[in-house]
Amino acid sequence: ASFTISLYKADNTTVMIKLRPGLSSSCRIRLKNGIWSELKIKPGENVTFTFTCSTPEKYFIMEIQKNIDCVSGPCPFGDVHLYPPGLPRLNRTYIWDVKASTKAGLELKFSTPWLRQIEPRETCPDSISYNINSCIDKATVNIGTFCRNGSVSRVKLLGGVVMSLHLPWHSLLTTSGFNIANRASIKRLCIIESILKGESSVTLMSPNYPLGFPEDELMTWQFVIPPNMRASVFFHNYSLSNCERKEERVEYYIPGSPSNPEVFKLSDSQPANIAGSFNMSLQGCDQDAQNPGILRLLFQVVVQHPQVDENVTHLVDLSKEKNMTVTIYLEGWPNHIPLMSEPICLICKDPRSCDRALTLTSGAIYRISFLCKDLSRLRITAEKGIGCMDIRWCQRKIYSLSVPKAITQLPIRLNKFIWKLFATDLMNVEITSPSLKLQQQVSDQRCNTSYSYTIFSATPETEMNVGVFCPGGSIEKIQMRNNITILLKTFGKGSINESIPQDLKMSFVPHIKDECIFTVSPNPKAKVYLQTPNQHYGLPPYVSVSWFIVVPSRQTARLGFSKDRMGIACEMGRAYVNIKEETQGAEEIVRREDELLPQPRNMYHNFWVNVSNCKPVDKTQLTLQFWVTFADKQIDLGIILAVVAGAVVLTAIGLTVFCVKKKKKKTQNPMVGVYNANVNTQMPGKKGLFGKGRQNNESHVYAVIDDAVVYGHLLKESNGSVAPEVDVYRPFDGPIGSLPPSPPPLSFRKDIKRSSNTKEEPLSLTDTDQDTYTFAQQKSGQPEGNGDANKTDKGDSSVPLLENKEQDGLVE
Repeated sequence: ASFTISLYKADNTTVMIKLRPGLSSSCRIRLKNGIWSELKIKPGENVTFTFTCSTPEKYFIMEIQKNIDCVSGPCPFGDVHLYPPGLPRLNRTYIWDVKASTKAGLELKFSTPWLRQIEPRETCPDSISYNINSCIDKATVNIGTFCRNGSVSRVKLLGGVVMSLHLPWHSLLTTSGFNIANRASIKRLCIIESILKGESSVTLMSPNYPLGFPEDELMTWQFVIPPNMRASVFFHNYSLSNCERKEERVEYYIPGSPSNPEVFKLSDSQPANIAGSFNMSLQGCDQDAQNPGILRLLFQVVVQHPQVDENVTHLVDLSKEKNMTVTIYLEGWPNHIPLMSEPICLICKDPRSCDRALTLTSGAIYRISFLCKDLSRLRITAEKGIGCMDIRWCQRKIYSLSVPKAITQLPIRLNKFIWKLFATDLMNVEITSPSLKLQQQVSDQRCNTSYSYTIFSATPETEMNVGVFCPGGSIEKIQMRNNITILLKTFGKGSINESIPQDLKMSFVPHIKDECIFTVSPNPKAKVYLQTPNQHYGLPPYVSVSWFIVVPSRQTARLGFSKDRMGIACEMGRAYVNIKEETQGAEEIVRREDELLPQPRNMYHNFWVNVSNCKPVDKTQLTLQFWVTFADKQIDLGIILAVVAGAVVLTAIGLTVFCVKKKKKKTQNPMVGVYNANVNTQMPGKKGLFGKGRQNNESHVYAVIDDAVVYGHLLKESNGSVAPEVDVYRPFDGPIGSLPPSPPPLSFRKDIKRSSNTKEEPLSLTDTDQDTYTFAQQKSGQPEGNGDANKTDKGDSSVPLLENKEQDGLVE
């Protein structure tokens, strides 16, 4: 196809057709006088040409530049047209270079749907974009790049302007979409007007972004907001230059404010919940010539309806907390910036100070409110530090690792709570869960609670993930060296509130030799899985970890490993698994990394499991998992039968003895108690031990006397010159000691008769054996026969008190 371009000299327009950068000249432009790779048509020329290929849009681009002089003559104000007509369908850029005096201002007014500013590397969805540059003297400032369909309705500039419109080759756009008007001097670099309707947002940037804002310049953004709506300003990215004079700042002019203009630093939280329209200005400073730095700003203005509960405040009391921060933020912050169609959620610490994120620090009381229709989009992250620098102050102190009530009472979901625990080299950290206990999450044992704890142990050289734990398990205590970080993380729709129990506690304890020690007290009905730390990366080199498993007295534990070998090869040192019961003489089971792990075995007492790592060969990791189950102790069948048989035999013997004694008792003569005044009650060779007289020591009083005993007929047979005194039974009312009374001399025992030729070894007597010769009390149910005469138990009433030779003499 042939194209003819005619340019009038008065239009001051130039057309340039050239190859795209980086492409070869496989397609060219054919003129009457030859074939060319580019074509320039000047004002007043008429040129006809064709392309040597059928798809020139792949190879060529076109620039149409119109120069407008508003300094030496009148400006052609009004709508800007796309001229000249009949251009080939190529990617094209229209450029309007308007020169104007700095004493006057130019206004670019855009027709609907207005414009939206984008970042320099961003592209427009329809590939149609506008670029605005301000020209003051010989300096050019890039005001910004814009797409269609936005809220930017006007741009006012000081001095000249270079306006560009980029159209793709397939675009059917026939109008420029803006007009130029003359205005009085605006006394600043530019003014950008943005009209926001309904719930929406706009993102804007300072001129030259991401490069620096011009030195000591001033610019303004005007925001037109419906009076029944609320606007909030958020700074997402900014940097400051090095000022020699003045100070970089942001000024707000808010109608009805008693303190206009309101001045803020770029580092301050910017105004929020603004009712109606307002202006915002950015003021630069005089920069250091040697090190100027960069002043730049990217910010967002969000417009939304007033919230029904915007006046509802929530009390957050952190006055008694120490070393703690609480951040409330919109989910996805700061990486995710909501689209204009998304309603914004704001957190306010006062009616005009709101943001997508709010950080509260310990030691103060806050009253916060939320400008948010859906509070489920908000999250809380908190962090607390606990340190021990002096053993005297913190060794015996117990710290609660529970989420404070000030957080749990808020209507916001807790995302995570972090405890950072610091200790000196002489101290270690002990974590306990007395009532709930902890369950370690492994592949065969997943957590099904609303939250979990992830524990990290950190040293200057390495960081170790001890594991993921949740409440409701068997681990009572974990002792760890070095600095510890505990991360409480909620998942699913779980949350932490006052109804969910928490009992995690922490204390500082003396130094331990292992990197980590677990104390496990399992539920007897559960199967417990335990895993070495750093599951995904392997146990660090030369690290030792121990587990102490408590076995109930009436149960047996069964220990087994999930694989038959450790699965590593050592470059230096050896890796070991040690198992030992905590009982005297227990055998220790030791396995190296090149040996098979023990088969499942029964453990009858509390026992230890220790895993010690070597320096593994590259690409090998030590990860070990084992399990523990419990069962009631089983008594051996042989033992049960032996006990039953023994009981039967003893019962038979007892019945036999009872029957024999009962028969003898019926045929036995009655027992008689007789007093003999001629008996020598003292031990030979030790006179005077029996010091009291008979009348004083009451040795003639019997402790027990059988009802069948009769005295009278025996006393009549006595040949003594003095008639013996006959005793009468009377109960004993005196004190009775803890030791049983001593038995009488053998000569007074009618049931013991020994012949004179019987010889036995004499029995030694202690001083305590010299007692009165009253009878010992007979045990209930014990027969009266001589079957017990040979017993040798301590305190038995049948133990002989005199030697056999003396006994023979007394009997004679």
